Amino acid sequence: MDKYAVFGNPIKHSKSPEIHSQFASQLNEHIVYTAILAPEDGFVSSIKDFFANGGKGANVTLPFKEVAFEYADTLTERAKLAGAVNTLKLQDDGLVLGDNTDGAGLVADLQRHQVSLQGGTVLLLGAGGAARGCIYPLLKAGVKHIVIANRTASKAQALAEIFSSYGKVTAAALNDIPDLVYTGVINSTSSSVTGDIPNISPQLVAQATWGYDMFYSAERTSFLTWVANNNDTCYLMDGIGMLIGQAAEAYFVWRGQYPNVSPLLEKAK
Repeated sequence: MDKYAVFGNPIKHSKSPEIHSQFASQLNEHIVYTAILAPEDGFVSSIKDFFANGGKGANVTLPFKEVAFEYADTLTERAKLAGAVNTLKLQDDGLVLGDNTDGAGLVADLQRHQVSLQGGTVLLLGAGGAARGCIYPLLKAGVKHIVIANRTASKAQALAEIFSSYGKVTAAALNDIPDLVYTGVINSTSSSVTGDIPNISPQLVAQATWGYDMFYSAERTSFLTWVANNNDTCYLMDGIGMLIGQAAEAYFVWRGQYPNVSPLLEKAK
């Protein structure tokens, strides 16, 4: 039976084993999928052992996505642009492919919600790995202009320069975001983890048609609550669909079949 796993530290909270088990059951495939706690300085030895002992593919979560990027023998274009890897596949030639499915998971979730991306202007809050992973997929999906806003403006500027050849991407500090009509706003910061909200003007979300928080929880996140308080017609989404979407994309990378995410999304509501 083919073996897969998710590597992280911590990892106990991961929903990946449950998600991938449901995917396999749906497609009538038989796999073993486990969660592996890798030592903070021992990811490479852990993943090597896994592949040496029959592992076929792996998901990678915090804090190992950049290490996995360096470990992979070959990289997809979207992984190169993201500067991080969340999916590894042992290929038939023995080389390990590194991919990043986070951005594809986000775009797929937005499209499932029938959000119009074509020609849109998106405000992206945060300039960390989560933000970087979704810029190229958003541009590819037809977004016309992405404004990256970050507490440290230079970090946002560095990202904007990386992606400037793929579309219009500009940068700003949180206190100096251009007053444009944003069709959508995405929170990639960790503010909702602690119940905080980004320190930006409410006017920036007042005309947005949709808002997305990459964090997810049983209750509405603090970011989405703040958006709703400043725009009562804004369509709101949290990151559970992105989580399931990136997992489906990874499953396709490994096994060439794309699972139906709808049953899992229904359960997650």
